[in-house]
Amino acid sequence: MRATVFPGGSVGGDVRVPGDKSIAHRWLILAATARGGSEISGLPAALDVRSTARVLAGISPLGAAAVLEAWAANPPAPGEGDRSTSNRGQPRGPAVALEGEGRDGLRPPTADLDCGNSGTTMRLVAGVLASCAFGSRLVGDESLSARPMERVATPLREMGAVIETTDGHPPVQVRGGSLRGVRHVATVPSAQVKSAVLLAGLGAHGETSVEEPVRTRDHTERALAHLGAPVLIEDRRVTVEPFQHPGFRAAVPGDVSSAAFLLAAAALSGRALSVHDVGANPSRTHLLRVLERMGVRTRVEVSRHELGEPVGVLEMAGCDGLTGTEVGAAELPLLIDEVPVLAMLAAHASGPTRFLGAAELRVKESDRLGGVAAAIGRLGGSAEVDGDDLVVGGGGLSGGAASAGGDHRMAMALAVAALGASGPVEIDGIEAADVSFPGFVRTLSALGARIEQ
Repeated sequence: MRATVFPGGSVGGDVRVPGDKSIAHRWLILAATARGGSEISGLPAALDVRSTARVLAGISPLGAAAVLEAWAANPPAPGEGDRSTSNRGQPRGPAVALEGEGRDGLRPPTADLDCGNSGTTMRLVAGVLASCAFGSRLVGDESLSARPMERVATPLREMGAVIETTDGHPPVQVRGGSLRGVRHVATVPSAQVKSAVLLAGLGAHGETSVEEPVRTRDHTERALAHLGAPVLIEDRRVTVEPFQHPGFRAAVPGDVSSAAFLLAAAALSGRALSVHDVGANPSRTHLLRVLERMGVRTRVEVSRHELGEPVGVLEMAGCDGLTGTEVGAAELPLLIDEVPVLAMLAAHASGPTRFLGAAELRVKESDRLGGVAAAIGRLGGSAEVDGDDLVVGGGGLSGGAASAGGDHRMAMALAVAALGASGPVEIDGIEAADVSFPGFVRTLSALGARIEQ
């Protein structure tokens, strides 16, 4: 599907965004493996989250499986349950209620577990399956089948699970059983790998710890600590001991990574924007520090907590102009999902912006490192890949045509880039945005953008 985004739209006001995808994956897994009832509201209808629900349905007790299957097939439509509209008073969608029987209640799948396009689903569920005394096969679509899986297979093997990858990629076969705790020192910062090892550690004998080169998002350890698990967090090291968690009740906060696209759009149009009911986890809001360096003033006000997650309002003042900055290699893991939109914002800044040590972008849903640079070039801007660094020249974009390449974050980043261009931008594959932000085009339009489909 093609969309044409015209420059000059005035994006601003009040908005809610879909529930946080990273949190939703983890809370669904925790609900399916809990002992007792759980109730989760605000789950996003994102395709990746539905992949997690479908996979969990394949290994859950029959009652929970029926609920997960039904939700995955018929999630709330945008504007009914994922809060992706500019209506501040919009109610949450119906809660998903699951009755878990604990990790011991999980059952062998009768078919391959299809993770779709979701690397988070595959890696986190592999951690759960590692302690289950049966075999499973995790598969995915063409894009996911090209993504690296040895980084999660290696520590799970060290714990005693039998893990087979296909030349380091999916499909992934898992035969779990009795695990032993390990001390895993990660060489590549990955919240997905950390979470997989911690989830496996809950069913292992002894202590399991993960030490990261730099800190990554901490949703898993926050939720486990809130549920009473013996979790110890020391700077870049997280330790967990065997634990069977109970059920819980919580509402998924809005996704700050989705909010990033709307913030960037408002920055280009110079208007103020307030995002309500959004997650304010410090491991996810580093984006705001980068925006501040570029000349965008922001403020976060926390009003409550949900399963250990701070939730509140994210406010951005009108922006008078953007300046280039440097994003260090130690910062990248804290805003890896936001680099595409930050790069498009940087294309409109005065002066260059450098994203250092961005090699991980090559193994996302697409090669975002090369893809971002190429897209900026096609739209009349200046960008290049220098080793593992992305260098964006700044100075503005003239418009043109570009493809999202099936990547949801590229689709949304291109739409944002168009708002500050001197001419319209035609985007091929805008529907990819539904992977993480169902209703993105409608939301952006409601806030003031001019888009034709």
